[in-house]
Amino acid sequence: MDRLTQRLSKCILVIDGGMGTMIQGLGLGEADYRGARFKDWHCDVKGNNDLLVLTQPEKIAALHSDYLARARTS
Repeated sequence: MDRLTQRLSKCILVIDGGMGTMIQGLGLGEADYRGARFKDWHCDVKGNNDLLVLTQPEKIAALHSDYLARARTS
């Protein structure tokens, strides 16, 4: 078992990385932020990264997986 996995089995860890920068790298537009859930929302939502766990959960999960994979090798 690697060090990160061992630590996760014993305590809660906080990931402190450049999440905003990583999200910007995805090049998402307004429609991506809205998804189906917020398609008729009354104002723009692009840039509200918190919505992405609801509208783009696969992309956010992939960012976390990539980040952790890099953390294991550094």
